[in-house]
Amino acid sequence: MRLTVIGTGYVGTVHAACMADIGHEVLGIDIDAERVASLAAGRAPVHEAGLSELLARTIASRRLRFTTSLAQGSHFARTHFICVGTPQLKDGKAADLRHVDAVVDGLAPHLSPGSLIVGKSTVPVGTAARLGQRIAAVAHDCEVAWNPEFLREGTAVDDTMHPERIVVGVTSDRADAVLRRIYQPMLRNGVPYFRTDPATAELVKVASNSFLASKISFINAMAEVCEAAGADARLLARAIGADSRIGPLFLEPGLGFGGSCLPKDIRAFTARAEELGAREAVAFLNEVDRINTRQRHRTVDLARRLVGGEFTGRRIGVLGAAFKPGSDDVRDSPALAVAEAIRKEGALVRVHDPEALDTARTAWPELAYALDIPKACEAADLVLHLTAWPEYRRIDPVGLATVVSRPALLDARNALDEEAWRAAGWAFHAPGRPLRTEPGRVVDGAS
Repeated sequence: MRLTVIGTGYVGTVHAACMADIGHEVLGIDIDAERVASLAAGRAPVHEAGLSELLARTIASRRLRFTTSLAQGSHFARTHFICVGTPQLKDGKAADLRHVDAVVDGLAPHLSPGSLIVGKSTVPVGTAARLGQRIAAVAHDCEVAWNPEFLREGTAVDDTMHPERIVVGVTSDRADAVLRRIYQPMLRNGVPYFRTDPATAELVKVASNSFLASKISFINAMAEVCEAAGADARLLARAIGADSRIGPLFLEPGLGFGGSCLPKDIRAFTARAEELGAREAVAFLNEVDRINTRQRHRTVDLARRLVGGEFTGRRIGVLGAAFKPGSDDVRDSPALAVAEAIRKEGALVRVHDPEALDTARTAWPELAYALDIPKACEAADLVLHLTAWPEYRRIDPVGLATVVSRPALLDARNALDEEAWRAAGWAFHAPGRPLRTEPGRVVDGAS
């Protein structure tokens, strides 16, 4: 089939390349001419496993091309995927739908009868219905469907090619047939396919993200209780995760979630629920959000305590800038939020990341950065582990101890081997565990 993918950011680029790889002819569309030129040359806009190779292969096959023209896109295909961003409004919690509306307004005058507009962007429930009315005023016999994405940064290509489920919100058998044809290679492999109405499809995405966010904040709340009680949150998580009704995923106590999805999506969900008169039904998500934000403050507080009560003049080595491993995305990065808060209190902070240094420098130019781990930790009074890259699990703690001023580590992601670091002489600390000032000695909360 011929498809357009409008918006070539993270979701759009992955979707366009994957659809071309399974055999469709795809035209990617973006208003950013520089990005379009870069993509046409095969350069991926983000660090994502397998994406560069996928772009090169599909561009070479001529099944994937790029343009800045919506009019060209409307003549190229009758099925159009909307993949533009829906960030949080600057003056509120709701989603900013300007980009979605701009795509529809720009595309509608050029649409051929029978065209299908398929939203993949994360939007408030009711958006598809509103856009359908908007298009009907300009174009004849066109339909809006919603097909949410469930991508995880770092595994987005695999998540698209081998999804756990496909959800489509449609209002006609015709639209359902088009989407089944598009995803036929996945359906042949037995991927579950859920046909719903558009409103349900919109809610599936935000409900999924809300549940995941709640699970993360729950274990972090339990970690606070464990610290107060002298218990171990890691063992608690393993024990409750062994219950098949709960499961172990997303039960890692630590710094909390960030990125471009979970934080803004749960806020937009609460804002939309309030508009619908269902504010109390999702009021718990406000506490989920507060718990998550509190993890950053708690990490800063513990780090301050570990360097003697104030940061002024202290050297802090930071391991991690991306909001999660496998990505160079620093949007709402907990790691950089902590690093910047510590810098503002007078510390000399130097940050390392395997992939996100360029994006971090652009977003947080006030921070200092290092190209390798020893340089980031040179003469440090405290090392903070803030993004759980596998590279950091391979650090030799004996070797790193020779470059720091004081071998003290705060593993804010609970991902490193405590015993190995302690055996190398490090004072090791992590959220949700009894506080220790030196290997082998537990102290009370007032120490």
